[in-house]
Amino acid sequence: MLLAPRRPSASMIGNRPGDEGSMRVIPFAPEFETEVVELIVSIQRDEFEIDISADDQPDLRGIASYYQTGRGNFWVAVLEGRVVGTISLLDIGAKQAALRKMFVAHASRGPALGVAKRLLVGWGVEQEIREIFLGTTPFFHAAHRFYEKHGFSEIPRSRLPASFSIMEFDKKFYHLVVPKHIAGN
Repeated sequence: MLLAPRRPSASMIGNRPGDEGSMRVIPFAPEFETEVVELIVSIQRDEFEIDISADDQPDLRGIASYYQTGRGNFWVAVLEGRVVGTISLLDIGAKQAALRKMFVAHASRGPALGVAKRLLVGWGVEQEIREIFLGTTPFFHAAHRFYEKHGFSEIPRSRLPASFSIMEFDKKFYHLVVPKHIAGN
């Protein structure tokens, strides 16, 4: 069943009252495409030394049609008018989603701003996602700690649903059962 993406309310995606002049987490819109692509590719290439370009990731040039369908969506964290973080949920069916494209600009990381945590909060609330899966590279140690701290458990590749697309660099996999009080189940 395909559902049209709905615009989550600010409270559902980690915003706080009074955030208008500071960091906000909002659904992706086409005017963010250039900044999103630059942020993601620069982190992949410069920080993690992955030989990848925007051309290798066609989803980055079609975010709305790729991520903002069914129960999925793509959000950006905006601070002082600049995109400082991204996260997406790709609907893979059966109230399951793949967490993709979670990136935070180096200068915006850490608990002071809480960008990563605020990106992660509320992603599945509105769409009643029951399970989240993700794949990552073995080199993203800080990301592994972050996922584990927020309830994700490492799983073997064999436990991934057949509908989960494995990316070339994915060698480590995580799973989260979304608590019933959050998922609305």
